[in-house]
Amino acid sequence: DRGFERINPDIAGRPQVITGNKQILFSGMRVAESCILTLKNKSYSVTADVVIPDGITANGVIITQGGEVGGWSFYAKDGKLKYCFNFFGIDYYIIEADSVIPEGKHQLRVEFKYDGGGLGKGGDVTLYYDGNQFGKGRVEKTIPMGYSADEACDVGSDTGSPASTDYGPTGNKFNGVINWVQIEAMNREGETFRL
Repeated sequence: DRGFERINPDIAGRPQVITGNKQILFSGMRVAESCILTLKNKSYSVTADVVIPDGITANGVIITQGGEVGGWSFYAKDGKLKYCFNFFGIDYYIIEADSVIPEGKHQLRVEFKYDGGGLGKGGDVTLYYDGNQFGKGRVEKTIPMGYSADEACDVGSDTGSPASTDYGPTGNKFNGVINWVQIEAMNREGETFRL
């Protein structure tokens, strides 16, 4: 019985809707987990091209996948960029940038460097504003197969149950402009996979 293995298409070896190592998403998109690059058990980065309007303190979800039963979220709270990995609603690993996101156009990025050595291992997280490091932290363990049976990947808000304890199920829409978000699968050294 390979029922557990079949949850993760990388392990099951079945055809996938999304192939390659990069995917671009846009504000307002809500797509099923099977329509997003598989980021489990590997290193990856998420880069968002955003605009923070003058006089605005950045708040809200940029992109999230999964929900309160497990997943991850990339968002701003009180002006600071944050990344949360939710391990089955048991442990929440939240990494916060050292300073607020300035007003104007920026590329915000999170890099997750997977430890390797098997399924569900941890990794190091680094946050960047325009290529400059503004925060780092650690996720001790990850979800190896699937985040949820019915949650999705949202860009610009978290329309399902919240993946982070930092915000609720409503009122979490990003208050800036999201031009695009790129997800990229990477190898352990932080280089793009060559497929």
